[in-house]
Amino acid sequence: MADRARAVGTAGLRALGLAAVSLAGSLTLFVASVLSIVFVPLGVGIVTTPLVLAAVRAFADWRRIVAAEWGGVRIPPTYRPLPPDAGSWRRTLILLGDRAVWRDLGWLPVDMTAGFVTTLLPAALLLYPLEGFALAAGVWRVVTDGTHIGYWYAFVPISGQGTALAAAALGAVLLVAAWFLIPLLLHAHFRLTRAVLGPDRGELAERVRVLTETRRDAVDTSAAELRRIERDLHDGAQARLVAMGMDLGTVEALMDRDPRRARQLLAQARQNSADALVELRDLVRGIHPPVLAERGLGDAVRALALRLPVDSEVTVDLGGRPDAPVESAAYFAISEVLTNAVKHAEAERVWIDLHHADGMLRAAVTDNGRGGAVIGAGSGLAGVERRLGTFDGVLAVSSPAGGPTMVTMEIPCALS
Repeated sequence: MADRARAVGTAGLRALGLAAVSLAGSLTLFVASVLSIVFVPLGVGIVTTPLVLAAVRAFADWRRIVAAEWGGVRIPPTYRPLPPDAGSWRRTLILLGDRAVWRDLGWLPVDMTAGFVTTLLPAALLLYPLEGFALAAGVWRVVTDGTHIGYWYAFVPISGQGTALAAAALGAVLLVAAWFLIPLLLHAHFRLTRAVLGPDRGELAERVRVLTETRRDAVDTSAAELRRIERDLHDGAQARLVAMGMDLGTVEALMDRDPRRARQLLAQARQNSADALVELRDLVRGIHPPVLAERGLGDAVRALALRLPVDSEVTVDLGGRPDAPVESAAYFAISEVLTNAVKHAEAERVWIDLHHADGMLRAAVTDNGRGGAVIGAGSGLAGVERRLGTFDGVLAVSSPAGGPTMVTMEIPCALS
């Protein structure tokens, strides 16, 4: 009973928050989008449209995550990837040619009308009965003088204690209705969101194309990573090992003729071997950290946080381990986000939340830095998004100017 009451209350408060966001956020973004697109022929929109549509996408992605976490409703994204070197004009053309973007824009007016109503109803069912109880407790004396009907509670005219008790009875009925209807109404809101934001058949074909491109990006990234490893081995550890071999050969020749010089070369060879070992360890850590392979994602993220030059707080709730490729992608995505928080956001503290629920691995990284982070071409977040896209994952960024910044990552997977 207590758990049910807590769930109903939480759903009602969530609905109230979503009602405010649906009206204010969707209205603001819709107006900004329309104005920006209208001004594209004048040239101004070429600069503003990618920024505005990126904000719309971030807002829609956040609502997808909310729908999954609060309602268990999955809404897969089907956006076309943006080339990292695309300029403003090309980015604008790609975005305006993306059906998923237009679907987002069509969802905004639905969200601020029907979406607002479907979230306001659960909130009203939770809060409106309180007014009826307050009237019965004596507030009716404040709103009416007892001789004329000057206040209505729903369809009950309040004129005295008797009608105030009737209002309380109606409030009790509404509260009983709320007990059963609030979770259903909130779920209906998320289903409405999926009906508008979710892909149709054409977009499912587009989704296949997007996944093909992300897989190709993953292959290209892997090839670049192999070239980097080959270069690092050639210029680092291999060079040191060759130098060490040459030093040992010289030592062999000088052992009898110049023992002092031989000892110096032996010390140099020993230092080269130690440096090569450090470089190999760093290289291995960059490919697949040993703590990730041995202890799993949770401990690997904790170890990552311990190496940060700022205060950190890590919360992990994982009942098992995801597949190794997913685990590695999540680790390096979190690592990149933490690097951004320290280097670019100038944060003094970060919070990392890692958990698995409803078939989704979710990681949220929050910092108290200066904010202003965007998923732009060439940015670290764009690389994170491409990395997650390989596994059908999504990235959402909330980063107002002045902070705080919250980066949420979500990857569908099962735990072992």
